[in-house]
Amino acid sequence: MTYKIKQTEQKALEINLDENIYGTFSEVGAGQEVANNFFHVGASSGTIAKTMSAYDKTYSDAIYGVEESGRYVCESRLYKMLDHEYELLEERLKEERPDTCFFVFADTVSAINYHKTNKGHGWLGVRFQLDPNQDEPNEVIIHTKMLDNDTRLQQEAIGLIGVNLLYACFKYHDKPHQLICSLVDHIKGRVEVDMIRVKGPDFRYIDNRLMGLYLVKHGLTDVTMFDETKNTIHASEFLYKKHLMVVRGHYQPPTIVSLDVLEKSLAQFKTEKDVLGDRAIMLAELTLENLEIDGEIDEFDFLSRADLLSAIGQKVMVTNCSNHQKLINYLSDYKIQNLGLVIGVRELHDIIAHKYEHNKDGRLLVAFGELFTRNIKIYVYPALEDDQKTLMTASNLRVPEGIRFLYRHLLDSQQIVEVQNPNTDLLHIYPNSVHDAICKGETGWEVLVPEELTELILQNGMFCPIDKKPEINS
Repeated sequence: MTYKIKQTEQKALEINLDENIYGTFSEVGAGQEVANNFFHVGASSGTIAKTMSAYDKTYSDAIYGVEESGRYVCESRLYKMLDHEYELLEERLKEERPDTCFFVFADTVSAINYHKTNKGHGWLGVRFQLDPNQDEPNEVIIHTKMLDNDTRLQQEAIGLIGVNLLYACFKYHDKPHQLICSLVDHIKGRVEVDMIRVKGPDFRYIDNRLMGLYLVKHGLTDVTMFDETKNTIHASEFLYKKHLMVVRGHYQPPTIVSLDVLEKSLAQFKTEKDVLGDRAIMLAELTLENLEIDGEIDEFDFLSRADLLSAIGQKVMVTNCSNHQKLINYLSDYKIQNLGLVIGVRELHDIIAHKYEHNKDGRLLVAFGELFTRNIKIYVYPALEDDQKTLMTASNLRVPEGIRFLYRHLLDSQQIVEVQNPNTDLLHIYPNSVHDAICKGETGWEVLVPEELTELILQNGMFCPIDKKPEINS
């Protein structure tokens, strides 16, 4: 997918010169940076009905309502802004301008402060019509992290991404990949976009989970998430100061072994002395590495895995974090109280061997210290040795001689623990074999996956040969 990147000024001017587009800008927290771009290029009177900012919380509450959480840079605040401004726009101008496509652009942003004790981020959204006769408007919501280490530069970046977003809504609404990529035109590397949600009559065939996948695939973020109801969500809205367990896997499909891993590890996590059980959350992780086949991602295959995980009540994160350290760094922004990472014993062996081989120059303790920090614990699920009889566990894992003392310390300090009470009678089940059996149209695999998933797999033709897969709108 390639396209010609347009200059920010050209995008703003194109919108201004389109006599059918008219709306409001409401920006809170980092100045009127987006609206300014439309003012500066000229002809803005044909586009802008109103711009406004309400920095004082009392004023803001009087306009948009009280924010019970006390947080003003949040998703709920953005929706209140969009609701209020779009209602006013239609109330005051609908009869006067019956042939106009209305829009509201809103953002609530926290730029880096003078002492640089925070990180810049913001919520941006557009509610808009592509047809003035639409009863229901469209909507695109994004969350962005600003990476510049300077307030002015972060404000500039918000101005640019705001123009990119508004332009994409009107010009790339039917080209999902292009919509995603264009968000960071001229600011790639200066911002991340780690959540997107689209809805409305012109997005009815777009699956938001695919939009999240595209964010990761095209490098706008390393992590995005959706919940068990298949809605895209953002970590700041549900993970802040929670206790989190992450289970990485292929889930192609989830088997009864997968279910045992999920259930047993979460139950154990909730019993940890520092973990509050009612604040513990589990996420199933799908990495790009585990989704790619010969460098390509099969979107139907991805949605099949996502649907099956949702069917067993799992929230899902899609990441480009082949190593766990990258994921840990991302999650550090949300002050996770305790983080549990669940991995298979073979994967643990690979991690240990890799760190040992690449850190023989005296950085071994540092390398392990980066992964095994105070609030992180590795939960290890066992496997059968190649003889299909001997149980391989974290306790009897064979590790390189030069690292045995350190590995024993990690076991003794319980930074590496075994998943308790695993169903070892299931360890002969290999997900790859189950997947192959489904692909070949064989029988017998049905008893190896959770009962509630068998019907879904059969009804929807999941994991079937490529020439029988339904088309995906993307």
